[in-house]
Amino acid sequence: MAGLRRLVLDVLKPHEPSNVLLAVKLSEMENVEGVNLLLREMDQNTETLKITIVGDNLNFDKIRKILEEFGAVIHSVDEIVAGRKIVESVKTEQD
Repeated sequence: MAGLRRLVLDVLKPHEPSNVLLAVKLSEMENVEGVNLLLREMDQNTETLKITIVGDNLNFDKIRKILEEFGAVIHSVDEIVAGRKIVESVKTEQD
């Protein structure tokens, strides 16, 4: 099976529930092999996160639903990898 293999999401969420709980919840999803959650910015009420999810045949709608349950919204989908093989991005001078 192939489908979605990696998603990199720019996410805004409130401080609570914790990022640890969010990472664990995402990692428990079917077909998810790993989750990387990076805190990019924090203000008085919210946190901006970069979330990378890797697996086989990831379900974007279910991922979005879990994020919404945590009060989070997806600002952007920064990377999508699909197919039988993960292709690494090529850096350009602008990156």
